[in-house]
Amino acid sequence: MTEVFNLLAQEPKKRVTRVRRGGWVWGAAEGAKLRVLSLGAGVQSTTIALMAAHGEIGPMPDLAIFADTGDESEATMETLSWLASGNVLPFPIVHVHGPGRLSDAILSRSSERAAGFQPVPFYTARGVGKRQCTSHYKIEPINRELRKLLGYKPRKRIPAASVEVWIGVSTDEVVRAGAAHEPWIVNRFPLLETRMSRQDCETWLVRNGYPVPHNSACVYCPFISDHDRRVQRDQAPRDFTRACAIDRALREPGRKPEYVHPSRKPLEEVDLSTAEERGQGNMLLLCEAGCGL
Repeated sequence: MTEVFNLLAQEPKKRVTRVRRGGWVWGAAEGAKLRVLSLGAGVQSTTIALMAAHGEIGPMPDLAIFADTGDESEATMETLSWLASGNVLPFPIVHVHGPGRLSDAILSRSSERAAGFQPVPFYTARGVGKRQCTSHYKIEPINRELRKLLGYKPRKRIPAASVEVWIGVSTDEVVRAGAAHEPWIVNRFPLLETRMSRQDCETWLVRNGYPVPHNSACVYCPFISDHDRRVQRDQAPRDFTRACAIDRALREPGRKPEYVHPSRKPLEEVDLSTAEERGQGNMLLLCEAGCGL
């Protein structure tokens, strides 16, 4: 069972670490040799980076690391470029990559793909596939870079709690918080320490004169909501075209049919219209509420 971060049991001034294949820490980790922000360039991690720059979270991280799957949205890459421009953050951003482009792995015709292995949890007739993309294309590349920064070669033992990794989990998604997978890493969740939700992050960004980033995800991520998919279709048509191309490829001859959208329909055929666009909004405006809905 995944260990879940307990938001209520901690005092900010006290370091608390639970060790289970690693750990997590409340507040700064004592004795950490390296403090790193895991940067996705979405709302939460961008807020953490800027709050650190303003001195509202500390100690200052030594650097941020962005793990690139090769299929990030144009908006995410624009946010990353802005953050790394040299006059926004007082610490550097290191750009790392996984084992090639994630979409190449999806489209691979290797024997394990033919047997049904898929790194991304797309939708099938039997449910949802196993999620491997975050581990292979995010966590592992970051950990390799951390090991290199510490000066340790592969398989060399690193002392426990050597690295404090900041992760952008907000209070509305606390179930995503948990222990690190490596004993030499402790995860820290600054937004939980400051009791900030995603909306709080957006409010902080606007109040301080910063743009609110788009959600960060691969363009074909199966967890993208219909709202965000509409935004992608209308505001980033090239990203939407790439997502549709991957979706079509999932059902090429010789493959077990998979879908990007939970409706299990081809993405380009999915009705992404809003309730208002479908006429339901007008109905509700005129309705006398006699049906009790």
